[in-house]
Amino acid sequence: MSAAKNPKNGKEAIRRENVATILQAAEAVFATKGFSGATTAEIAARAGLPKPNLHYYFRTKAALYRAVLDDILALWLDATASIMVEAEPADALRRYIDAKMTYSRKRPFASKVFANELLHGAPAVKGFLGGAMKRLVDDKAKVIEAWIAAGKLAPVDPHHLFFVLWAATQTYADFDCQIAAVLGKKKLGSGDFDRAGETVSALVLRGLGLKP
Repeated sequence: MSAAKNPKNGKEAIRRENVATILQAAEAVFATKGFSGATTAEIAARAGLPKPNLHYYFRTKAALYRAVLDDILALWLDATASIMVEAEPADALRRYIDAKMTYSRKRPFASKVFANELLHGAPAVKGFLGGAMKRLVDDKAKVIEAWIAAGKLAPVDPHHLFFVLWAATQTYADFDCQIAAVLGKKKLGSGDFDRAGETVSALVLRGLGLKP
């Protein structure tokens, strides 16, 4: 039996599609209502699915919230893949900034969910932040230290460099309404994100002694 005709494959495809739809809807609702204000009924309605279907995949709101956070964190961790010792610093950092800015443009609700979680003390992700995320940033900090030792980069505190990059890119998602208002627009467009990414890259690369 071919994979296309295999009933199990068909059911798995439907499951993946439904889960992705639910996560996307939940991301938007949690971003606008917060964990306490969000309801699974509203999330199901936004996903276009009956509420029982949602609870078939996620038995509780807490489980769904955690899944949304896990999905967001996986995206952001993947964005660091370009930062490797063998890479050219300017290219690697530019690609990282581009990836982060792309997420702010395409997944603004994701950044807002995460920001709201941190503002409430990170109860759901505190273990992750001090565990897997800390280990990843420590590893990437060693890459930056290796670039500095090789004379490829001006001296900088690697951890604080990451904090600056996070702040500079995620602000276009977290505070998009403020930026749009100052720019005299109703909503930020792709051109605004392009210019923002170019500005952040130029400032960071020049500050590190690299050519933008």
